[in-house]
Amino acid sequence: MKENIHPRYYRTVVTCACGESFETGSTKENLRVEICSKCHPFFTGKQKFVDTGGRVERFKRKYGMK
Repeated sequence: MKENIHPRYYRTVVTCACGESFETGSTKENLRVEICSKCHPFFTGKQKFVDTGGRVERFKRKYGMK
């Protein structure tokens, strides 16, 4: 491997919006995520709407849904 071309690799704490956190390796020192495996609908089996920027409301207004 060539020297001085690779980014630094850190032991990183990943923190989710639900409060869950875990440690991993990354080129960034701290990571914050919106959804993790503890709260994602695919892994939990619970239906949950993840609304980014009011998209669901805009869709409902556009098509006259309640």
